[in-house]
Amino acid sequence: MRRQEARELRNTPRSQRAAKRAEIRQAREQRAAQRNASPNARTTTGTAPADARAQRRAARLAARGITPVTAQAARNGRFSSRLAQANAANRGHWRHGARYAWRHGWRAGFVPWYGPVFWPYAYSDIFDYAFWPDGYDDGFWDYAYDDFVDGVFWGEQGPPAEYVYADPSAAYASPAPRATYSAVRELCNQPGSGITAWPFADIERKVGLNGNQKNLLGDVRKAADDAAAVFKASCPANNAFPLTPPGRLEAMTSRLQATQQAVQTVRPALEKFYTSLTDEQKERFNEIGPKQTANNREATAALPADAKSCNEAKPGLTNLPIERIGESVDPSDEQETKLTALKDATDKAVSILQAACPEETPLTPPGRLEATEKRLQAMIDAANTVKPAMTDFYASLSAEQKARFNQIGKDVASKE
Repeated sequence: MRRQEARELRNTPRSQRAAKRAEIRQAREQRAAQRNASPNARTTTGTAPADARAQRRAARLAARGITPVTAQAARNGRFSSRLAQANAANRGHWRHGARYAWRHGWRAGFVPWYGPVFWPYAYSDIFDYAFWPDGYDDGFWDYAYDDFVDGVFWGEQGPPAEYVYADPSAAYASPAPRATYSAVRELCNQPGSGITAWPFADIERKVGLNGNQKNLLGDVRKAADDAAAVFKASCPANNAFPLTPPGRLEAMTSRLQATQQAVQTVRPALEKFYTSLTDEQKERFNEIGPKQTANNREATAALPADAKSCNEAKPGLTNLPIERIGESVDPSDEQETKLTALKDATDKAVSILQAACPEETPLTPPGRLEATEKRLQAMIDAANTVKPAMTDFYASLSAEQKARFNQIGKDVASKE
């Protein structure tokens, strides 16, 4: 049915595709409502085994008092839900690095995957964000938290689009850069310009540095080079890209730890330099960052007045993947207990992220770098919270069940 919908969309004149997408989404929602109202209605040959698994899973959920997550509830239950209306269409551009976005007049967003590499532009992002926060979308860290949890369960393909964005067709309007093996290796060996792209000449000229301050700024540059060298080691080894959820979680954790180490390498030198400045120089330094991009004010004005959803429940991140895992692997009673433990660990991990909510942007580069380090630590703590339960559940699965679990994200992608 998804393939048929795709063909219909391709055969529709471009000017009428928006209406056709809306028609397709409405039809999907109607089918979903019918399935929820009559779970035994689907009895055609070829779907019976899957239906039987789903029915058993639904019975287990009902026995535990759990209601399956609807698409709308999943979309609302994400860190980025407050930004959905303002930024759904722009997400299609967020498959590229920040400087690519800036060249096209876009605000940059969080890019979760490039092939098997998590957060491919991390080195550039952490230092560009520290100096040019207005060049990034207001929801950069909201999406970072969402995509981190999604990556653990769904992989680089991500969850079903209708469970994530209000307009899934617009969300992926731009094609993703092709992630070839050689391109992945090149990206790992050249992590990005990062802090080395800072306008050091402007800092010296406009801030008015004395000799000692120039030396301290040179220490910042050297720390950036050291951080880049360490960061390269976070990419997977040749032919060792992760293909399983536990392996992916391990690789993501390693990537986050390397990113945090890069921050910890640069931050002391930056703080020492910043402390050496007079109050007047600090204000000049804070003002060197670029002017707001053309759509900054429009994007901010589009946010709802009550856009404060960080501490609300996150069923789109916690309940949805656990439901899909259960439907796919059809766990035994013993495995169900371990899956429940994985759900509890995921709930706890999300609460750790909530404690480091990205609700404001500090006004100084050292302050932004400090906030980045805290958010990275929250993501690392969340990963370490999920890891034991994930490992335990995965180890309890048969070879066939593991294969189904490994395919969850890919199955979703093949149906889009």
